Amino acid sequence: MDAAVDAGAGQFELNEEQRAIQEMAQAFAADRVAPNALDWDKARHFPADVIRETGPLGLGGIYVRDDVGGSALGRLDAVLIFEALAHADPAFSSFISIHNMAASMIDRFGSDEQRQRFLPKLTSMEWLASYCLTEPGSGSDAAALKTRAVKSGGDYVLNGAKQFISGAGDSDVYVVMARTGGDGPKGISTFVVPKDAPGLSFGANEHKMGWHMQSTRQVIFEDCKVPAENLLATEGAGFGIAMAGLDGGRLNIAACSLGGAQSALDKALAYTGERKAFGSKINQFQALQFRLADMETELQAARIFLYAAASKLDRKAPDAGKWSAMAKRFVTDIGFDVANQALQLHGGYGYLHDYGIEKLVRDLRVHQILEGTNEIMRVIIARALIGR
Repeated sequence: MDAAVDAGAGQFELNEEQRAIQEMAQAFAADRVAPNALDWDKARHFPADVIRETGPLGLGGIYVRDDVGGSALGRLDAVLIFEALAHADPAFSSFISIHNMAASMIDRFGSDEQRQRFLPKLTSMEWLASYCLTEPGSGSDAAALKTRAVKSGGDYVLNGAKQFISGAGDSDVYVVMARTGGDGPKGISTFVVPKDAPGLSFGANEHKMGWHMQSTRQVIFEDCKVPAENLLATEGAGFGIAMAGLDGGRLNIAACSLGGAQSALDKALAYTGERKAFGSKINQFQALQFRLADMETELQAARIFLYAAASKLDRKAPDAGKWSAMAKRFVTDIGFDVANQALQLHGGYGYLHDYGIEKLVRDLRVHQILEGTNEIMRVIIARALIGR
């Protein structure tokens, strides 16, 4: 995809290396993900074996440093990867994004000993990782979380529960935010919790609207013992660590929306070029042509916006956080709308599982909620513009 952007973000084009990364991800997605996506969705199957195949391709630590097996790529590179994977299956791509967010937090904030202990197995995808922030009583108000960690000798003892955790029960490592101090953001710390930690358990797999190939469960801590050496950074640093991970996570989930919506548009173009009504292919009716034209325009605008925001984050621009929030809000809204319009263009067939469109609509809907709801994105943007 040729891209040259000058929207306050500086101009950029995809270079030869980025095109190679994009093509690699597209080839893997077409070969190993797309043929299986509908079956995984129908069976609610978590394809751990195929997920682990992404490790040798360098997708287990996309922006993790290379001394621990990471690919040390940039955020624009990551966006290209997640967009390509999501064209085959947004739910698959989203799990790879979540794993990378957790791994990158260990890489960025962990000690060298922690990095060496956890990351080689995470970047190779021998271990899978989940991110644990949301709780039954705290979603958008993340600083109100109640899960508590109390120091006891050489351990921390955790009690509480996390809600809506992707990969829970299947992942091997959980990056967990827990309260070690008083109320508010300054009392939160971050821990790396292995699956076999005593006192760690998981709730039932949730029955969701979409993302059926991902397990989603509560993560439950009942006097769960975690070695003190698994504390990332220092006590009280956890909220900052969690928020630092979310800027990139928002771009990633936007990329997953973009890839899924592009798939929906591609399906709509193919279907309207074959389906006949009133003696003509339906893509010959001007009303449908206009709708397709608008879908293409909106997706290209979303793509340019997302690439510009990723470029901002790569350059550590001072307004990168605002751009990440704007891109997440804009691209996920456009992505869902395009997928929904593609379903409408399929008529009754769009409502059938075998055509793949209704799955895309179901999968993309949650992107407007997670990594910060789109309403919270508006709060972030407004605060950047006018202050608190």
